[in-house]
Amino acid sequence: MATVLAIETSCDETSVAIVKNRKICSSIIASQIPVHQQYGGVVPEVASRQHLETINEAISLALEQAELGWGEINGIAATCAPGLVGALLVGLTAAKTLSIVHQKPFLGIHHLEGHIYATYLSEPTLEPPFLSLLVSGGHTSLIYVKDCGMYESLGETRDDAAGEAFDKVARLLALGYPGGPIIDQLAQQGNPQAFTLPEGKVSLPHGGYHPYDASFSGLKTAVLRLVQQSEKQGKSLKVEDVAASFQETVARSLTKRAITCALDYGLSTITVGGGVAANSGLRRNLQAAAATHNLRVLFPPLKLCTDNAAMIGCAAADHLNRGHTSSLTLGVQSRLPLSQVMELYDNHS
Repeated sequence: MATVLAIETSCDETSVAIVKNRKICSSIIASQIPVHQQYGGVVPEVASRQHLETINEAISLALEQAELGWGEINGIAATCAPGLVGALLVGLTAAKTLSIVHQKPFLGIHHLEGHIYATYLSEPTLEPPFLSLLVSGGHTSLIYVKDCGMYESLGETRDDAAGEAFDKVARLLALGYPGGPIIDQLAQQGNPQAFTLPEGKVSLPHGGYHPYDASFSGLKTAVLRLVQQSEKQGKSLKVEDVAASFQETVARSLTKRAITCALDYGLSTITVGGGVAANSGLRRNLQAAAATHNLRVLFPPLKLCTDNAAMIGCAAADHLNRGHTSSLTLGVQSRLPLSQVMELYDNHS
Protein backbone atom coordinates (compact mmCIF):
# COMPACT_ATOMS: atom_id res chain seq x y z
CA MET A 1 0.00 0.00 0.00
CA ALA A 2 1.89 3.06 -1.28
CA THR A 3 1.01 6.54 -0.04
CA VAL A 4 2.30 9.19 -2.45
CA LEU A 5 2.42 12.97 -2.40
CA ALA A 6 2.03 14.06 -6.02
CA ILE A 7 2.46 17.38 -7.80
CA GLU A 8 0.92 18.40 -11.14
CA THR A 9 2.04 21.63 -12.87
CA SER A 10 2.03 20.70 -16.57
CA CYS A 11 -0.12 23.64 -17.68
CA ASP A 12 -2.28 26.11 -15.77
CA GLU A 13 -3.36 24.24 -12.63
CA THR A 14 -1.14 24.04 -9.57
CA SER A 15 -2.23 20.82 -7.92
CA VAL A 16 -0.93 18.75 -5.02
CA ALA A 17 -2.57 15.56 -3.74
CA ILE A 18 -1.90 12.67 -1.41
CA VAL A 19 -3.09 9.31 -2.69
CA LYS A 20 -3.03 5.92 -0.98
CA ASN A 21 -3.09 3.39 -3.84
CA ARG A 22 -6.47 4.26 -5.44
CA LYS A 23 -7.89 6.37 -2.62
CA ILE A 24 -7.62 10.17 -2.46
CA CYS A 25 -6.50 11.38 0.98
CA SER A 26 -6.33 15.03 -0.09
CA SER A 27 -6.55 17.03 -3.31
CA ILE A 28 -5.65 20.69 -3.75
CA ILE A 29 -6.20 22.40 -7.11
CA ALA A 30 -5.40 26.07 -7.66
CA SER A 31 -6.70 27.06 -11.09
CA GLN A 32 -5.12 29.87 -13.08
CA ILE A 33 -8.07 30.33 -15.45
CA PRO A 34 -8.96 33.85 -14.18
CA VAL A 35 -5.33 34.93 -14.75
CA HIS A 36 -5.14 33.62 -18.34
CA GLN A 37 -8.66 34.67 -19.41
CA GLN A 38 -7.47 38.22 -20.08
CA TYR A 39 -5.02 36.82 -22.66
CA GLY A 40 -7.52 34.46 -24.33
CA GLY A 41 -5.33 31.43 -23.57
CA VAL A 42 -2.48 30.11 -21.44
CA VAL A 43 0.69 32.23 -21.40
CA PRO A 44 3.57 29.85 -20.48
CA GLU A 45 5.69 32.44 -18.62
CA VAL A 46 2.71 33.62 -16.57
CA ALA A 47 1.76 30.02 -15.77
CA SER A 48 5.25 29.24 -14.48
CA ARG A 49 5.29 32.28 -12.19
CA GLN A 50 1.83 31.42 -10.83
CA HIS A 51 3.04 27.90 -10.02
CA LEU A 52 6.03 29.33 -8.14
CA GLU A 53 3.75 31.55 -6.05
CA THR A 54 1.28 28.76 -5.22
CA ILE A 55 3.22 25.48 -4.92
CA ASN A 56 4.46 25.73 -1.29
CA GLU A 57 1.03 26.59 0.11
CA ALA A 58 -0.58 23.80 -1.93
CA ILE A 59 1.87 21.24 -0.49
CA SER A 60 1.14 22.39 3.08
CA LEU A 61 -2.62 22.29 2.49
CA ALA A 62 -2.46 18.77 1.00
CA LEU A 63 -0.65 17.43 4.09
CA GLU A 64 -3.03 19.28 6.41
CA GLN A 65 -6.13 18.03 4.60
CA ALA A 66 -4.87 14.43 4.61
CA GLU A 67 -3.88 14.70 8.29
CA LEU A 68 -0.62 12.93 7.51
CA GLY A 69 3.01 13.57 8.39
CA TRP A 70 6.10 12.99 6.26
CA GLY A 71 6.74 9.71 8.08
CA GLU A 72 3.56 8.30 6.52
CA ILE A 73 4.49 9.28 2.94
CA ASN A 74 6.18 6.52 0.90
CA GLY A 75 7.08 8.47 -2.23
CA ILE A 76 7.07 11.86 -3.96
CA ALA A 77 5.86 12.20 -7.57
CA ALA A 78 5.52 14.95 -10.13
CA THR A 79 4.43 15.24 -13.75
CA CYS A 80 7.55 15.44 -15.92
CA ALA A 81 6.10 15.15 -19.45
CA PRO A 82 4.45 16.25 -21.64
CA GLY A 83 3.56 19.87 -20.95
CA LEU A 84 4.89 23.43 -20.76
CA VAL A 85 8.58 23.11 -19.92
CA GLY A 86 8.74 26.05 -17.51
CA ALA A 87 5.59 24.96 -15.70
CA LEU A 88 6.76 21.33 -15.44
CA LEU A 89 10.10 22.45 -13.98
CA VAL A 90 8.39 24.10 -11.01
CA GLY A 91 6.60 20.91 -9.96
CA LEU A 92 9.52 18.61 -10.74
CA THR A 93 12.00 20.75 -8.78
CA ALA A 94 9.65 20.91 -5.79
CA ALA A 95 9.18 17.11 -5.86
CA LYS A 96 12.92 16.39 -6.13
CA THR A 97 13.63 18.78 -3.25
CA LEU A 98 11.04 17.07 -1.04
CA SER A 99 12.46 13.68 -2.03
CA ILE A 100 15.97 14.69 -0.94
CA VAL A 101 14.93 16.50 2.26
CA HIS A 102 12.61 13.73 3.47
CA GLN A 103 14.59 10.83 1.95
CA LYS A 104 11.69 9.44 -0.06
CA PRO A 105 11.73 7.73 -3.48
CA PHE A 106 11.07 10.10 -6.40
CA LEU A 107 8.87 9.27 -9.42
CA GLY A 108 8.41 11.22 -12.64
CA ILE A 109 4.95 10.62 -14.11
CA HIS A 110 3.67 10.92 -17.67
CA HIS A 111 0.73 13.33 -17.77
CA LEU A 112 -1.38 11.13 -20.07
CA GLU A 113 -0.80 8.10 -17.89
CA GLY A 114 -2.23 10.24 -15.11
CA HIS A 115 -5.41 10.83 -17.13
CA ILE A 116 -5.75 7.07 -17.63
CA TYR A 117 -5.40 6.54 -13.88
CA ALA A 118 -8.08 9.14 -13.07
CA THR A 119 -10.70 6.46 -13.76
CA TYR A 120 -9.04 4.07 -11.27
CA LEU A 121 -9.80 6.59 -8.52
CA SER A 122 -13.55 6.41 -9.17
CA GLU A 123 -13.50 2.72 -10.21
CA PRO A 124 -10.94 1.07 -7.87
CA THR A 125 -11.76 -2.44 -9.16
CA LEU A 126 -10.95 -1.55 -12.79
CA GLU A 127 -8.18 -3.67 -14.30
CA PRO A 128 -6.57 -3.81 -17.78
CA PRO A 129 -6.98 -4.53 -20.58
CA PHE A 130 -9.26 -1.71 -21.71
CA LEU A 131 -9.41 1.13 -24.23
CA SER A 132 -8.77 4.67 -23.03
CA LEU A 133 -10.04 7.69 -24.95
CA LEU A 134 -7.91 10.67 -23.89
CA VAL A 135 -9.39 14.01 -24.93
CA SER A 136 -8.01 17.32 -23.72
CA GLY A 137 -6.69 20.67 -24.91
CA GLY A 138 -3.43 19.13 -26.01
CA HIS A 139 -4.28 15.52 -26.80
CA THR A 140 -6.82 13.32 -28.53
CA SER A 141 -5.78 9.67 -28.44
CA LEU A 142 -7.12 6.14 -28.34
CA ILE A 143 -4.85 4.07 -26.10
CA TYR A 144 -4.84 0.30 -25.65
CA VAL A 145 -4.10 -0.08 -21.92
CA LYS A 146 -2.41 -3.47 -21.41
CA ASP A 147 -0.93 -3.00 -17.92
CA CYS A 148 0.80 -0.40 -15.77
CA GLY A 149 3.29 1.32 -18.07
CA MET A 150 2.25 -0.78 -21.09
CA TYR A 151 0.36 1.33 -23.64
CA GLU A 152 -0.22 1.16 -27.36
CA SER A 153 -1.50 4.19 -29.27
CA LEU A 154 -4.17 3.07 -31.76
CA GLY A 155 -5.48 6.46 -32.85
CA GLU A 156 -4.46 10.12 -32.71
CA THR A 157 -5.64 13.48 -33.95
CA ARG A 158 -3.70 14.56 -37.04
CA ASP A 159 -4.10 18.28 -36.28
CA ASP A 160 -6.06 20.09 -33.56
CA ALA A 161 -6.83 18.22 -30.34
CA ALA A 162 -10.52 18.13 -29.40
CA GLY A 163 -10.11 20.60 -26.53
CA GLU A 164 -8.04 22.90 -28.72
CA ALA A 165 -10.86 22.87 -31.30
CA PHE A 166 -13.35 23.90 -28.60
CA ASP A 167 -11.12 26.83 -27.58
CA LYS A 168 -10.59 27.96 -31.19
CA VAL A 169 -14.30 27.80 -32.05
CA ALA A 170 -15.16 29.68 -28.85
CA ARG A 171 -12.71 32.38 -29.97
CA LEU A 172 -14.33 32.53 -33.41
CA LEU A 173 -17.70 33.02 -31.72
CA ALA A 174 -16.25 35.61 -29.28
CA LEU A 175 -17.27 33.47 -26.29
CA GLY A 176 -14.09 33.75 -24.23
CA TYR A 177 -11.67 31.25 -22.68
CA PRO A 178 -11.74 28.35 -21.88
CA GLY A 179 -14.05 27.34 -24.70
CA GLY A 180 -15.17 23.87 -23.61
CA PRO A 181 -17.45 24.75 -20.66
CA ILE A 182 -18.91 27.80 -22.45
CA ILE A 183 -19.79 25.87 -25.63
CA ASP A 184 -21.21 22.99 -23.59
CA GLN A 185 -23.47 25.39 -21.68
CA LEU A 186 -24.69 27.17 -24.84
CA ALA A 187 -25.20 23.85 -26.64
CA GLN A 188 -27.91 22.93 -24.11
CA GLN A 189 -30.03 25.77 -25.54
CA GLY A 190 -29.30 25.14 -29.23
CA ASN A 191 -30.32 22.79 -32.03
CA PRO A 192 -27.56 20.23 -32.75
CA GLN A 193 -29.06 19.60 -36.20
CA ALA A 194 -29.11 23.27 -37.21
CA PHE A 195 -25.87 23.07 -39.22
CA THR A 196 -24.27 20.17 -41.05
CA LEU A 197 -20.58 20.22 -40.19
CA PRO A 198 -17.78 17.86 -41.33
CA GLU A 199 -16.62 15.20 -38.87
CA GLY A 200 -13.17 15.09 -40.43
CA LYS A 201 -11.61 11.96 -41.88
CA VAL A 202 -7.97 10.97 -42.18
CA SER A 203 -7.14 9.46 -45.58
CA LEU A 204 -5.00 6.33 -45.94
CA PRO A 205 -2.19 6.30 -48.54
CA HIS A 206 -3.84 3.61 -50.66
CA GLY A 207 -7.43 4.78 -50.38
CA GLY A 208 -10.07 4.72 -47.67
CA TYR A 209 -9.92 6.35 -44.27
CA HIS A 210 -8.11 5.61 -41.02
CA PRO A 211 -10.79 4.20 -38.68
CA TYR A 212 -9.31 5.53 -35.42
CA ASP A 213 -7.46 8.77 -36.28
CA ALA A 214 -9.30 12.08 -35.98
CA SER A 215 -9.05 15.52 -37.61
CA PHE A 216 -10.69 18.70 -36.34
CA SER A 217 -9.10 21.46 -38.42
CA GLY A 218 -11.72 21.12 -41.17
CA LEU A 219 -14.51 21.37 -38.62
CA LYS A 220 -12.97 24.53 -37.18
CA THR A 221 -12.69 26.00 -40.71
CA ALA A 222 -16.35 25.16 -41.42
CA VAL A 223 -17.40 27.16 -38.34
CA LEU A 224 -15.19 30.04 -39.47
CA ARG A 225 -16.95 30.05 -42.83
CA LEU A 226 -20.34 30.12 -41.12
CA VAL A 227 -19.27 33.19 -39.16
CA GLN A 228 -17.80 34.91 -42.23
CA GLN A 229 -20.88 34.16 -44.34
CA SER A 230 -23.27 35.55 -41.73
CA GLU A 231 -21.16 38.73 -41.43
CA LYS A 232 -21.02 39.11 -45.19
CA GLN A 233 -24.79 38.77 -45.50
CA GLY A 234 -25.41 41.00 -42.49
CA LYS A 235 -27.33 38.26 -40.71
CA SER A 236 -27.09 37.35 -37.06
CA LEU A 237 -25.88 33.84 -36.36
CA LYS A 238 -27.61 31.96 -33.57
CA VAL A 239 -24.59 31.11 -31.46
CA GLU A 240 -26.46 28.45 -29.46
CA ASP A 241 -27.18 26.49 -32.67
CA VAL A 242 -23.57 26.74 -33.84
CA ALA A 243 -22.33 25.58 -30.42
CA ALA A 244 -24.78 22.66 -30.35
CA SER A 245 -23.97 21.59 -33.93
CA PHE A 246 -20.23 21.84 -33.33
CA GLN A 247 -20.36 19.92 -30.05
CA GLU A 248 -22.57 17.19 -31.54
CA THR A 249 -20.16 16.75 -34.46
CA VAL A 250 -17.12 16.40 -32.18
CA ALA A 251 -18.97 13.98 -29.89
CA ARG A 252 -20.20 11.87 -32.81
CA SER A 253 -16.73 11.74 -34.35
CA LEU A 254 -15.02 10.66 -31.12
CA THR A 255 -17.76 8.15 -30.32
CA LYS A 256 -17.59 6.41 -33.71
CA ARG A 257 -13.84 5.99 -33.48
CA ALA A 258 -13.84 4.76 -29.88
CA ILE A 259 -16.62 2.22 -30.43
CA THR A 260 -15.07 0.91 -33.67
CA CYS A 261 -11.66 0.58 -32.01
CA ALA A 262 -13.01 -1.23 -28.92
CA LEU A 263 -14.97 -3.70 -31.04
CA ASP A 264 -12.06 -4.32 -33.41
CA TYR A 265 -9.69 -5.11 -30.53
CA GLY A 266 -12.21 -7.08 -28.48
CA LEU A 267 -12.11 -4.66 -25.54
CA SER A 268 -15.30 -4.55 -23.48
CA THR A 269 -14.46 -1.41 -21.46
CA ILE A 270 -13.80 2.14 -22.63
CA THR A 271 -12.52 4.75 -20.18
CA VAL A 272 -12.45 8.47 -20.95
CA GLY A 273 -9.99 10.99 -19.53
CA GLY A 274 -8.96 14.63 -19.98
CA GLY A 275 -10.82 17.92 -19.86
CA VAL A 276 -13.19 17.08 -22.73
CA ALA A 277 -14.33 14.01 -20.76
CA ALA A 278 -16.48 16.52 -18.83
CA ASN A 279 -18.41 17.43 -21.99
CA SER A 280 -22.09 16.48 -21.72
CA GLY A 281 -22.44 15.82 -25.47
CA LEU A 282 -19.58 13.32 -25.48
CA ARG A 283 -20.88 11.60 -22.35
CA ARG A 284 -24.37 11.27 -23.81
CA ASN A 285 -23.24 10.05 -27.25
CA LEU A 286 -20.65 7.57 -26.02
CA GLN A 287 -22.82 6.08 -23.29
CA ALA A 288 -25.71 5.56 -25.71
CA ALA A 289 -23.51 3.98 -28.39
CA ALA A 290 -21.71 1.76 -25.85
CA ALA A 291 -25.03 0.47 -24.53
CA THR A 292 -26.15 -0.65 -28.01
CA HIS A 293 -22.92 -2.66 -28.39
CA ASN A 294 -22.95 -4.05 -24.83
CA LEU A 295 -19.77 -2.15 -23.94
CA ARG A 296 -18.98 -0.53 -20.60
CA VAL A 297 -17.93 3.11 -20.68
CA LEU A 298 -16.44 4.82 -17.63
CA PHE A 299 -16.08 8.57 -17.11
CA PRO A 300 -14.24 9.95 -14.07
CA PRO A 301 -16.14 12.50 -11.96
CA LEU A 302 -15.90 16.05 -13.29
CA LYS A 303 -13.28 17.12 -10.71
CA LEU A 304 -10.93 14.41 -12.06
CA CYS A 305 -11.39 15.29 -15.75
CA THR A 306 -9.29 18.45 -15.66
CA ASP A 307 -5.60 18.36 -14.69
CA ASN A 308 -5.15 17.25 -11.08
CA ALA A 309 -2.44 15.75 -8.90
CA ALA A 310 -4.66 12.93 -7.58
CA MET A 311 -4.47 11.10 -10.92
CA ILE A 312 -0.67 11.58 -10.92
CA GLY A 313 -0.50 10.17 -7.41
CA CYS A 314 -2.60 7.15 -8.35
CA ALA A 315 -0.26 6.31 -11.26
CA ALA A 316 2.77 6.88 -9.05
CA ALA A 317 1.43 4.58 -6.31
CA ASP A 318 0.99 1.76 -8.83
CA HIS A 319 4.53 2.22 -10.15
CA LEU A 320 5.97 2.45 -6.62
CA ASN A 321 4.18 -0.75 -5.60
CA ARG A 322 5.96 -2.45 -8.51
CA GLY A 323 9.34 -1.13 -7.40
CA HIS A 324 9.64 1.59 -10.07
CA THR A 325 11.45 4.80 -9.11
CA SER A 326 13.02 7.63 -11.10
CA SER A 327 16.49 9.14 -10.97
CA LEU A 328 16.92 12.61 -9.49
CA THR A 329 18.63 13.51 -12.77
CA LEU A 330 15.32 13.04 -14.67
CA GLY A 331 14.41 16.15 -16.65
CA VAL A 332 11.18 17.51 -18.13
CA GLN A 333 10.02 17.06 -21.72
CA SER A 334 7.46 19.04 -23.68
CA ARG A 335 6.65 15.91 -25.70
CA LEU A 336 6.98 12.23 -24.91
CA PRO A 337 5.03 9.35 -26.49
CA LEU A 338 3.05 7.35 -23.95
CA SER A 339 4.68 4.20 -25.33
CA GLN A 340 7.99 5.41 -23.82
CA VAL A 341 6.64 5.85 -20.29
CA MET A 342 8.87 3.15 -18.77
CA GLU A 343 11.96 5.14 -19.81
CA LEU A 344 11.14 7.45 -16.90
CA TYR A 345 12.15 4.73 -14.42
CA ASP A 346 15.64 3.41 -13.78
CA ASN A 347 14.87 0.07 -12.11
CA HIS A 348 12.28 -1.79 -14.14
CA SER A 349 12.56 -5.12 -15.93
